[in-house]
Amino acid sequence: MTLANDILKKNKTFAVVGVSQDTTKYGHESFETLLEYGYSVIPVNPKYERVDDVPCYPSLKSLPEKPDVVVAVVPPGVTESVVQSCASLGIRTVWMPPGAWSEKAVEICQANGIIEVHDVCLVASLHLQH
Repeated sequence: MTLANDILKKNKTFAVVGVSQDTTKYGHESFETLLEYGYSVIPVNPKYERVDDVPCYPSLKSLPEKPDVVVAVVPPGVTESVVQSCASLGIRTVWMPPGAWSEKAVEICQANGIIEVHDVCLVASLHLQH
């Protein structure tokens, strides 16, 4: 079993940082696909109060519960900040899809004992898993 499959099997609550209300964006597709497969999904984006009738939070720090996994669907430089937030909040797993990860973000994860998946499409992994 790959690490990506293992994460999808063992975790139930995902926070999608950079979620979008625009249905053509990867951030929205990731959010919708997680919901479709029965995961609890918390949208995170300071631009929105709700995404598809789900309350949206401005930051990881503002979440009502700690997610099992954070999915970063933001530019690599922002992902680096997201990973730092995960480290300070004790979030132990981060998924960085293609276009969202950087070597620095991976290094931050490794330095802080965060399990990370990078350059792997979450949506494709979900479809393969189910």
